[in-house]
Amino acid sequence: MASIPVIVKHQGKKHDVEVDPSSNGETFKYQLFSITGVEPERQKIIVKGGQLKDDADMSKLGLKPKQILMMMGTPSADAQVIEKPKEKVKFLEDMDEAEAAQLEGATPAGLQNLGNTCYMNSTLQTLRSIPELQEELLRYSTSGGSSSGSSSAAQALSQFGLGGLGGNSSDLTGSLRDLFKQMSETQQGFPPLAFLNTLRTAFPQFAQKSKDGHGYAQQDAEEAWSQIVSQLRSKLTIKDGGEGSAAAQREQSWIDKYMSGKFESIMECDEPAAKEGGEEPVFSEDLFLKLNCHINVETNHLRDGLNAGLKEQIEKRSEVLGRNAVYTKTSRIARLPKHLPVHFVRFDWRKDTNKKAKIMRKVTFPDELDAIEFCTDDLKKLLIPVRDKIRDVRKEEFDVERARKRQRRMKAGEENDTGPNVSSKEPLQKKKEAEQKKEDAKKPAEDTEMAEVEYKTDAQIEAERAESILAAKKEVLALVDPRYGADEGANQTGLYELRGVITHQGASADSGHYTTFIKKQGAKDPKTGKRKEEDGKWWWFNDEKVSEVDAERIQTLSGGGQSHSALILLYRAVPLPTIDEDVNMADS
Repeated sequence: MASIPVIVKHQGKKHDVEVDPSSNGETFKYQLFSITGVEPERQKIIVKGGQLKDDADMSKLGLKPKQILMMMGTPSADAQVIEKPKEKVKFLEDMDEAEAAQLEGATPAGLQNLGNTCYMNSTLQTLRSIPELQEELLRYSTSGGSSSGSSSAAQALSQFGLGGLGGNSSDLTGSLRDLFKQMSETQQGFPPLAFLNTLRTAFPQFAQKSKDGHGYAQQDAEEAWSQIVSQLRSKLTIKDGGEGSAAAQREQSWIDKYMSGKFESIMECDEPAAKEGGEEPVFSEDLFLKLNCHINVETNHLRDGLNAGLKEQIEKRSEVLGRNAVYTKTSRIARLPKHLPVHFVRFDWRKDTNKKAKIMRKVTFPDELDAIEFCTDDLKKLLIPVRDKIRDVRKEEFDVERARKRQRRMKAGEENDTGPNVSSKEPLQKKKEAEQKKEDAKKPAEDTEMAEVEYKTDAQIEAERAESILAAKKEVLALVDPRYGADEGANQTGLYELRGVITHQGASADSGHYTTFIKKQGAKDPKTGKRKEEDGKWWWFNDEKVSEVDAERIQTLSGGGQSHSALILLYRAVPLPTIDEDVNMADS
């Protein structure tokens, strides 16, 4: 049945409305609610025969096209007008490939294997998981004195992710920017031809041919990681120094700010005779771009290997002894970066086979890494109070979320508690009531009085929790040293969460297969624009094949054989809390 166009006059305004003859009066009122903001129960619409009722059959009102209907009523103070979306709704089937790829939760693009290039693919996917790096690359512009013609050609190629095939094929940073852009616009396996060409031009070691003469040789993902990061360190610079004049700001490498740490080291001769002869220990400061986890027969956990990596034995000449002697260099961390790569030193060069052999030993690693034990005493004093308090906050938040899930299950009927008010009581409240009953049972019967028990509502309990967590977060922020807190590229809590794992399958670096696992980001809150907690799932990038796996899969990557074992871990700093997140904590 065709709709009937009518005109509704309300408070001096005329609204064109399409009436569905097969609907009722209530449906029509909701149409007007979306236009005027007046709730259906506050509307008075005059039609033939009197006031329009909710159950009225719209087909029996005798409405004619362009007929004018009078409406009276005003919206309540709490009414919210249903506004027309600012952007036209677009359905998935109407989107192009780039739009579909950028949807929330879309499967990310894989990278095609171009012949033993899995080492590069896994490295690139892990670097791409760092959001700040992606953002900074978008701001990167290629410098150089190229002509306008060649520049235009390079820009045209860049639009297709082929910048490395243009005139400046040695600009690895620009090629990486173009590749990441192209990957963000597809869900298919993308061929990284341009970047591979640039990588081999900048670092000829990756253009080495295989020994059998067929194609290119397999390479080490850790070496690819180190070379790419070193190139980014020299090319990707940012203005640093905070607010003020441009002169007061200084250029700093993006890598140095967000991915580099600092060692404070002391080197001493192992032989007591050197110290007795007056030889002083040598103190130094060194920058590091990753931590090494050394593996020996006593290494069972990541912390064992990291502690071993912080001690290094060096043979050099001692002027006091007049000969070479063994020195021990002991390092402690004086600055923790926001993004921390950890390298399992699994490949060892064997002279008998003239190959890199793989250390198969199983070494477990945590989802949350506490790095404070590896730090200097000065940094420990700054971080330990913050770490301890933030752990309390996170535990309280976890308890709140667990209680909310429990309440939702109970409302859905999945828990069958019995008795009055039981479903609205929290475990702590139940415990107090049980203790009170025991105390009452000890009293003589004649002295026992029936006391009224006052139960708190869910809203009251939520409000108290929100207030407690807010106060705790303020305490955390108050504990941060202002000077260290100003370093936004540093880890200010001492804690890290695991975000990426590059794995190797096989017995040597010259063969086998590399893949990478990247933890999924949580959905973005449409109100705040911030990411929610992750769902525990991970993306597994196996060249162009991308699949979703559970967190339990990550625990199988500790090694112990030729199966997939962790080679590089990428940790991200657990951030300081933000206060504005607590405004609507009681809403569920």
